[in-house]
Amino acid sequence: MDYKQLIIRGISYSQTQSGAYALLLEHEETHIKLPVVIGNFEAQSISLGLEKDIHPPRPLTHDLFTKFIVSANYELVSVIIYQIVDGVFFSNINFRNKANDEELILDARTSDAVAMAVRFDAPIFTTQQVLNEAGILLELEDVSKEEQSFSETVQTEDSLKSISMEELQKLLEEAVKEEDYDTALEIQEEIKRRKKKID
Repeated sequence: MDYKQLIIRGISYSQTQSGAYALLLEHEETHIKLPVVIGNFEAQSISLGLEKDIHPPRPLTHDLFTKFIVSANYELVSVIIYQIVDGVFFSNINFRNKANDEELILDARTSDAVAMAVRFDAPIFTTQQVLNEAGILLELEDVSKEEQSFSETVQTEDSLKSISMEELQKLLEEAVKEEDYDTALEIQEEIKRRKKKID
C-alpha cells in the first residue's frame, strides 16, 4: 500500500472540548493537515517526547514502555494511522526484533502511537483514504480582522445546518487559522454530509 508520511505540526488546546487537545499532523508534499483530538496526558507525553532535553523526575507510561521495548531487543519502526471511523482514528505500531528481524504489529490509540513514535524518532504514516476523509487542505488568505470570530459564529452542530456551503468553507478556513481543529472537523463533516446528499 502507498502510505503517506506525516509530520507533527503542533499541539493546541481544544476550544470546544474541555481538557482535550488537538494534535496537528501534516502531509508535507500536499500540506493536507490531519487534526487528531487527544487527551491532556497524551498531549503532555508527546510534548515531552519531542523535547529531548526535558526529563520528568519519574518515567511516564510511554517512557516505561520505551525502556521495555529496548530491553526486549525490539525497535519501533513506524506508526500507521490506517482508518477513521466515526471521528476515531485507528493506528498500528510496527516493531522489529533486532536479533531475528521478526515483525510485531500492535493496535494502539493514535495518541499513544504518536507518543511512542516521537521517542524512537520513527516515521508516522497514513493512507490516502484517511487523508481524503479527515484531512484539511486550505490555502489561507489574509482574512479581515473585522470579520466575526469563528468560535462566535459557530456554536453548535445545528447552527451549521443553516449556513450556506460557501459560508461553511469560509468558516472552515477561519477555524484552521485559529487552530480550532476539532470544530474544523465538525464543519468538514457537515460539508461531507451535504456532498453525499448531492451525489
